[in-house]
Amino acid sequence: MNDKRLIAYFEENDFHLDFEGRGNTEPREEKLYRDFTENKYETLFLFGFQDLDDHSTDSLKFLHDISLRLIDKITHKADIEFTREETDLSFTDDELKEILDNVPFLLGAKHLNNTWLENVFFQLSIEFSNIIKNYSGTVQEFLSEQKLGLTVRGRVFFHLVENKLDAMPFAFLATYSSSSDNKRVNHIPLKSALLEYKGQTEKLLELLSTVSRAMQKSELISDLVESGELFSPLKFSAEDAYCFLKEIPIYEEAGIICRIPDWWKRKYNRISLGVSIGKTGESRVGQNAILSFDTYIALGGEPLTTQEIEFLLQQTEGLVYLKGKWVEVDHKKLQQVLEMMETAESFADDGYIDFFAALRLEMDAAKQLGLPQDLIEVKHGDWLKKLLDRIKNPELIKSISPGDSFQAKLRPYQHIGLDWLHLMIKLGFGACLADDMGLGKTVQIIALLEHLRITTPLDKPSLLVLPASLLWNWKSELDRFAPLLAYEVLHGKGEYIIDPKVNLYITTYTMVTKLDVIKDVNWSILILDEAQAIKNPAAKQTKAVKSLKADSRIALTGTPIENHLSDLWSLFDFLNCGLLGTVREFKTLADQLRRSQDAFGKLRTAVSPFILRRLKTDKTIIDDLPDKIEIKAYTNLSKKQVVLYQKFVKDLEKRLEDSEGIDRKGLILGSLIKLKQICNHPDHFLGGTEYNATHSGKFSQLQEICETIYQNRERVLIFTQFKEIIDPLDQFLETIFERKGLVLHGSTQVKKRKELVERFSSDEYVPYMILSLKAGGVGLNLTKANHVIHFDRWWNPAVENQATDRAFRIGQTKNVIVHKFITSNTIEEKIDLMIEDKVKLAANIFDSSGENWITEMSDEELINMFRLAGDAL
Repeated sequence: MNDKRLIAYFEENDFHLDFEGRGNTEPREEKLYRDFTENKYETLFLFGFQDLDDHSTDSLKFLHDISLRLIDKITHKADIEFTREETDLSFTDDELKEILDNVPFLLGAKHLNNTWLENVFFQLSIEFSNIIKNYSGTVQEFLSEQKLGLTVRGRVFFHLVENKLDAMPFAFLATYSSSSDNKRVNHIPLKSALLEYKGQTEKLLELLSTVSRAMQKSELISDLVESGELFSPLKFSAEDAYCFLKEIPIYEEAGIICRIPDWWKRKYNRISLGVSIGKTGESRVGQNAILSFDTYIALGGEPLTTQEIEFLLQQTEGLVYLKGKWVEVDHKKLQQVLEMMETAESFADDGYIDFFAALRLEMDAAKQLGLPQDLIEVKHGDWLKKLLDRIKNPELIKSISPGDSFQAKLRPYQHIGLDWLHLMIKLGFGACLADDMGLGKTVQIIALLEHLRITTPLDKPSLLVLPASLLWNWKSELDRFAPLLAYEVLHGKGEYIIDPKVNLYITTYTMVTKLDVIKDVNWSILILDEAQAIKNPAAKQTKAVKSLKADSRIALTGTPIENHLSDLWSLFDFLNCGLLGTVREFKTLADQLRRSQDAFGKLRTAVSPFILRRLKTDKTIIDDLPDKIEIKAYTNLSKKQVVLYQKFVKDLEKRLEDSEGIDRKGLILGSLIKLKQICNHPDHFLGGTEYNATHSGKFSQLQEICETIYQNRERVLIFTQFKEIIDPLDQFLETIFERKGLVLHGSTQVKKRKELVERFSSDEYVPYMILSLKAGGVGLNLTKANHVIHFDRWWNPAVENQATDRAFRIGQTKNVIVHKFITSNTIEEKIDLMIEDKVKLAANIFDSSGENWITEMSDEELINMFRLAGDAL
């Protein structure tokens, strides 16, 4: 299916199934998609009965596994023929944790939690109940219709319990499930069946059919049936119990449900090779940290003494009571563990191992030490455990201050981010700040830089690498929040010299491949914004970034790795080189993950200490955030826009000299419109049709924001005051979201408006709606969107707020992020500053007169306002 494939993605309390480009998909996937849009939970439930092919994506496999788990729960309910639609199919916390611990790296995986899983399983249970309620046959007949060979477990149960106070230390009982008059299910000793079904040979044989199947493969059960002992409570010796426990797979295959002690079921009391890493560690940490490495023979994770090991070797195979636990004595496994101790010890260098090697061992100990997975246990020693606990619980880190010169008040979660970043730098680890879009990653980094400026002697500068479209955003926020922090921009042609007295240098990913001067510097901190730019390890840009030298490394991204394991390796090859091994070693691990998803949990455990991820959907974050987050998204003029803008202002200066009165007023207001058009796109001003995205800073900015929105499967409203740019925007956004969105403007009929709103508000994933400000600014309820983009500014706060309120209103369950596009160094930025500073204007002036105030300026004031400022990057 290549890229034209089904993918799963998740929202806060829901999920959808959709296509990445629905052209050329196979008929099966097309049908699945159609069914899913009509009834997602019924489709998901029935999906579990289907077989997947080898080309199915991890997302699809995960949803299939969800359904399979529910179906498996159904087949293991021996009383389901009695309870039918009233069957309890709920999952325990342990079962939910197992699923969450081993979720693949999926788009939308950030939304997966206990609440999400409980809701999905609840809805799937309802679908099963509705189907069975209206189904005339048995549950077994329904399952057989869906998939040949799928059977409900029989009604017979085998119970084995400990009886420690007796010479015979175990007790055995066979029971069967039976329904009472009030539909409650009772478990009755099997001997009662002989009386209940006396004279009903056929029903008795049906009940005992599972026992009959078990007799064919089990000498123990065969003897118990023939002697009649199976129908009475029995005392078992340790030898009998061991024989029974080893044969459990036979009984379960026959359809008998076994209730046994947890220590056997979960292998609590197994003999294994124990590895303790980091009982002690050197004071220096980071990539060069050295940790202690100790091996021992363990029983249920607890070390055994030499005498206890000798005792086990002297016992015959079976169950032995040791240290208050029943232990399986398997001489072959015990000898294997003893032989491998020497191999394991040689893995370390004189009993020590480096930090990242320790974490890699935890991910894949069996392969690295040459032992079966069930014979090895890796534990953190006290020193390592305390260190990782500090990193994993940032709210407990000692707080630092960004200083009095820092001109912003950090929100509590942002202060925690500052503390965590500072700790990671002190410890010598690379760190990924992966907060959701809108939670303020930039301000946290600026706070860190300002703290270091005040507290650390400046001997070398830091370097920030970012996409060119974000240059002005960073410059604006640095000037605003840290006016005393010295920074320089390395962008464009020119000869640059690195001055150690400068706190921060800023450059772009493109310039990294061109600037030799930055390659010779050992930077204090190397910071990557939009770090997904280095996700391709083979790209020239990625290699150039990774070749830079720095004491500390920080990556910022609102879309952390959720879909491609190669992205994860590339990010950590930059942050903490060696943690995930070489490309070849990680490829081997990735292949293992694809074969067995159980290993995903270990990979997450290894990387999670180095990623700080906060979500807008997190209740602890929502309670702290405003309902509406406003972000000024600064954009740059392209070269073509600069030329058009400068020429227009020059011509306007001449025309103003010859105009007066109402003509002058009309000329000024008309010029405002023209300059806005130039800021939008050269073709908007010139009447062109190509609309090449590289010719407009706003189009580039729009692409970056919307790619993140698409990654998170969120929705966005885009407002513009120009109807003529709506179609070009629509065509552009379709290429980003890989599907059509909706448009609404003044020519849209009233009936059509209602249909558009209903479609946007439906479960179908409609990622965007473009609206003209006047037509879409009032009267619409579009709370499915949690992003609003003002592509061009109306410069009237009341009008803009009315438009934003299409998403930010009653019914909205998420925080709304408002992106206000401002073209740097142009009339757009200058007017925005005037609004913010309230130098000449107040909100009530805008509300009453719109843009008319600008016509009262003198010619000189007008030209100074229109003229490009600075170098118009």
